[in-house]
Amino acid sequence: MAAMKNWYLNKREKLLGPYGFYDAFSETEDWYPQRYLAIDQGPIVVMMENYRSGLLWKLFMSCEEIQAGLKKLGFTY
Repeated sequence: MAAMKNWYLNKREKLLGPYGFYDAFSETEDWYPQRYLAIDQGPIVVMMENYRSGLLWKLFMSCEEIQAGLKKLGFTY
């Protein structure tokens, strides 16, 4: 979140377009292509919601198959 806030506040012109943050960039190479790659955009919403509420993690961890697999591997949850 700190990185996104910094990008939004200090690099908005280079990193943010009409559909949100561009797909990739490199500050060290001064490389800021103004493009989107659709396959990378979908998971962003899911990651933001999981950060916000933990919903996806809770759903994932409530799955019996996941719990059984973790138990077989010796993990606790």
